[in-house]
Amino acid sequence: MKDLRVALFTGNYNHIRDGVSLTLNRLVNYLEDQGISVLVFGPSIKNPPMDHNGELVVTPSIPMLVPGRKEYRITTHFPKSAKKRLEEFNPTLIHLATPDGLGIGALKWANKKNIPVVSSYHTHFLAYTSYYSLYLSPVKKPFEWLMKWFYKKAIHIYVPSESMIEELSRLGLEGDKRIWARGINLELFNPSKRDMEWRRSVGFKDDDIVVTFVSRLVWEKELSTYIKSVRALQKKNSKVRALVVGDGPARKEAEENFPSGHFTGFATGEDLAKAYASSDVFLFPSHTETFGNVTLEAMASGLPCLVADAIGSKSLVDDGVNGKWAEKQNVKDFTEKLEWLTSDENRMKEMGKKSREMATEYDWDKINAGLVRNYREALELPQS
Repeated sequence: MKDLRVALFTGNYNHIRDGVSLTLNRLVNYLEDQGISVLVFGPSIKNPPMDHNGELVVTPSIPMLVPGRKEYRITTHFPKSAKKRLEEFNPTLIHLATPDGLGIGALKWANKKNIPVVSSYHTHFLAYTSYYSLYLSPVKKPFEWLMKWFYKKAIHIYVPSESMIEELSRLGLEGDKRIWARGINLELFNPSKRDMEWRRSVGFKDDDIVVTFVSRLVWEKELSTYIKSVRALQKKNSKVRALVVGDGPARKEAEENFPSGHFTGFATGEDLAKAYASSDVFLFPSHTETFGNVTLEAMASGLPCLVADAIGSKSLVDDGVNGKWAEKQNVKDFTEKLEWLTSDENRMKEMGKKSREMATEYDWDKINAGLVRNYREALELPQS
């Protein structure tokens, strides 16, 4: 069996705390625990918001030129100093997580050295080009071509859900697509973390129905659909209350638009787990997810989930079983589905129990062990 030494190239590892960075850091931690050598290449900033796992080789990057998203960065190239460190590391497998300047440079390096390349698809970039069409429409077609070229070069493409595989195939992205799902900490995210004293302390009554949104607060997560849907239902049912967990560039405007909502700001660990479990319904209208980590956290916390009928989220939520699907960007549909969910307390509780039961299938160690098996399969294939 060939020695497995993994070089991971990513556009986000420690400069933003989000689903991508958390997933990749957890992977690196798992690989090192298994005695597998791994080296990470990616951008960073001064005083990053999270401590990273493993060794990170910082590469040149620039802020993303989209209003409200300057905290995101684009790596520009694969510099000589980073190549030298890579050659010292002597990888046997290259894992590309982002189709950017760094990823393209690493792909070319691997092809020249005849080293196998695998890739993973974390962010539905093509959906973002549609969302920011005013700024990105001129590059949409070239970017589609780049995506197809980039991912076609990989032996495997690791995708978080079956619905994402179907979507990428529909868009013409070729390659051997395999599921690398996301896991959950079932001890942390748990219905037992429900805290009625905490609910009361933030102004919720015991019989209020707390509808929660958890995410980085940016408008492309469909925060406006959440606000409009909850506000519409509150006109019919005064017991419906809003809880928004997270921070980001849209927070100030969202608070101004929704003064009756309770905004916690950024939360993690036990504070985040308590917020989930102390809620009654999770409402997440985003339709740009490749998986939906926050939906899985809500499920593990025992909440029924109302999500967009879109890739990612609907792979987790079984419509009518542990929640409902609503048509993406359709406030009327989300409002009606939310009214249906909240109109029956027993139904909410039964769906919440089913969510918890379904979440127990997502064990991180099993998921990452499956990825390593795919790594080893790619490693044994003959290179052209």
